[in-house]
Amino acid sequence: MLYVALLRGINVGGKNKIDMKMLKKTFEKAGMESVQTYINTGNIVFSQTKRPQSQLATVLQKAIYEDFALKIPVLVRNIEEFTNVSKAIPEFWVNDKTMKCDVMFLWEDIDNISIIDKIEITANIDTVIYVPGAILWHSDRKNASQSARAKLAKSHLYQKITIRNVNTTRKIHTMLQQ
Repeated sequence: MLYVALLRGINVGGKNKIDMKMLKKTFEKAGMESVQTYINTGNIVFSQTKRPQSQLATVLQKAIYEDFALKIPVLVRNIEEFTNVSKAIPEFWVNDKTMKCDVMFLWEDIDNISIIDKIEITANIDTVIYVPGAILWHSDRKNASQSARAKLAKSHLYQKITIRNVNTTRKIHTMLQQ
C-alpha cells in the first residue's frame, strides 16, 4: 500500500531542522519501502505492507525521535485518502501571486465536517471547503489582511493541523500515481 507521511513543523523558521536525505534513511530503517521525499517541509511518499496504517505514525514518530531527537507529529494518509483530498481541490485554485490556496490536513480527532463551525471564516474573502481528512482554504492575496486564515494559528485546533499549499498537494498526488 502507498502512503504519504506529512510531518508537522519541520524546517520552518530555522526550527526542527531535518535533512531530507537523512529522513529518507530514517524511514527505510523503520521498514518503509520505495521512500521518496518532496521539498524540505516533510512530505514523504512510501510503501508499506507489514504494518497497518493505524500504527505507522507512531512508528515514524519514534524513528524520527531516535535519529533526530525531535518530537515531530506525523500524519499518515493512504493513497486513496490523499487522492480524495487532492481531487476535491477546485481546478482553478493555485498558490501564486494572486491566490493563497492551502490544504489543511486534519488529525483524526478533529476530522469532521463540524470543524467548519469551529473556525472563523471571513465572508466574501475566504472560501473554505471540508473534505474528509482536510480543509481546503482559498483567498485572494489582495485580501490577505482581511482573511481569517491567520486567526487559525491562534486556535487550539491549529496543533492538530498540518498545512501544504495546493501546488505541493498536487505534486505529492502526482508522485503517488507514478
